[in-house]
Order: sequence, then C-alpha cells, then structure tokens
Amino acid sequence: MSKILIVAEHLDGKLNTSATAKCVSAAKAIGGEIHIAVLAADPGAIAAEAAGIEGVAKVVAVADAANAHALAQVLAPQIAKLADGYSHVLGPSTTFGKDLMPCVAALLGVAQISDLMAVDSSHTFKRPIYAGNAIVTVEAPAGQTVVGTVRVASWPAAGAGGSATVESVSVDAALPSHTRFVELKQGKTDRPDLQSAPRVVSGGRGVGSAENFAIIFSLADKLKAGVGASRAAVDAGYVPNDMQVGQTGKIIAPELYVAIGISGAIQHLTGIKDAGTIVAINKDAEAPIFEIADIGLVGDLFKIVPELEAAL
Repeated sequence: MSKILIVAEHLDGKLNTSATAKCVSAAKAIGGEIHIAVLAADPGAIAAEAAGIEGVAKVVAVADAANAHALAQVLAPQIAKLADGYSHVLGPSTTFGKDLMPCVAALLGVAQISDLMAVDSSHTFKRPIYAGNAIVTVEAPAGQTVVGTVRVASWPAAGAGGSATVESVSVDAALPSHTRFVELKQGKTDRPDLQSAPRVVSGGRGVGSAENFAIIFSLADKLKAGVGASRAAVDAGYVPNDMQVGQTGKIIAPELYVAIGISGAIQHLTGIKDAGTIVAINKDAEAPIFEIADIGLVGDLFKIVPELEAAL
C-alpha cells in the first residue's frame, strides 16, 4: 500500500489550507495512508490546522529555528530524510512547491513529476504540456519514490473534519551554510488571495494604464474577489508581477473569473482554463478570450464595467 507524505505550505503561522487540502485530494486518488509534514520554528498551530483536513492519518511536525522561513535549501534536506519509507512525496504547484520539490527530488536522485493533474495508477499520472494544449501520461519507475507537484487548479480541496494524530519528530539533516534568509518582499492586500479566491477579476492591456486599473479594483471589491492581471498588463507596469495570471504567473481555478480588457493570449488561457464560469469583456469581438468564455460582453470596458458594478 502506498504511503504518501505531503509537504504543507504555510506563512506567518498559518497553513495554506487550500493548497494543502488539494494535495490531499490528489493523494486520495493515488490511494494509501496520507501524512502531512509541517516544518516550522513552532509548528504546533499549523500542525493542528493540517490535522483537521479529512483523510489525513498523521501530521509530522518538525520544529527547528532554521525553519522559521521557507527556504528550499533548508527544508529540502529535512524532507529528503523524512521521505524514508514513503512511496510518494508531494507538494503544491505553487511558488513554494515549485521552488522546494525539485530540490527534494535531486536529493533523492529521482526525476520530479510536475503539475500532476490526474492519477491513472500509483506511478502513472497525467500532466499538461505545451501551455496546456496537450496532456501527457508519465510513468515513474516501479519501486522508486515519486516526488511531484500537484496542479492545485485541477483538484478540489479535501474537506474539513479530520482528526489526524500529530507527532513531533526531529530530523538530523545537514543544513547548508551558504543560504540564509535576508528579507521577504510581498504585496500586502486586504483582498482575497489570488490563488485561493472563489472569485477573481483580472485586467489586461486594454485597461490602458495603472491609474485606470482602479476600475478593476473597484469591481473586485464589489464582488469580494481577488485581483489578477494579464502578462501584458504586468509588462506594461500597470500592476506588480505577483498579480500575473497565466502559464508564467499563477494558475488558478476560481468559481468565477472576470477578464476585462484581456485579449486571451494562450499563456493566459492556460492559467484560467479550469475556472468554473468565465466572463469576458472586450471591445474586440474576435478576441480569443471569447472562444472559452461562458459569457462574453463586447464593448467599451469603461462603460460596461461601471454599469455592471452599479447593477450588483
């Protein structure tokens, strides 16, 4: 029977519940006993959150001052040690997981499986390639530890109500001396997190300027939604790059996605293809975004968006 270890993502003492719970759903599809590893300076509260995810049998808590910040070079040696006895080691395909899991795979001497989106068997999976235009089946060698990232946009979050046991362990791993935490720079916002928000409003180059992006923020606040942007809007300097949605940004799967002034470049469509309902507003009736939109509004966004907001 498979024994699966999921590496929990957390920040400021709080579990990224959505990403972790979606990894649990992928682990359930593989089948076997599911454990979650929480590495932190003080993992107690985070471990308790992880223990509440339905389907988790055990939470392994590793307390170490070196784990105060999520540095891949610090966490990876510890996870590689914890991996002994596990058939699978999984992490979310977020910035955290994409940074960490390749290091774990390298230390274990295996090839990583990226963006796991479906499970055919314990060692056979499907993942997207070519910006999501094709799906490939990949198979890990039998008997080899599978290290992979889970494409969180492709999986539902496992429910709450679990009652896993929490076990505190110590890990004897050689930590690097050449890597140290200096500073974390991240955008601060009271809006919902882009990757876990059930509703997202995004603006593209058609918005015209950073000042005009206020119309996007206003509608998002009305919908209590997260705010995203196309690569073109980011490259133009309208908003910071942590808001970018798409293949080279964040891949998301909200219940509602509103694309405003976004033409629909393939790399952007890759990031939203799993959204529940897609609403597109664009003055160009031939824009590619309309090919995948559930609802399309052709016209001047500066006229349509205020009217839409007033009607809400």
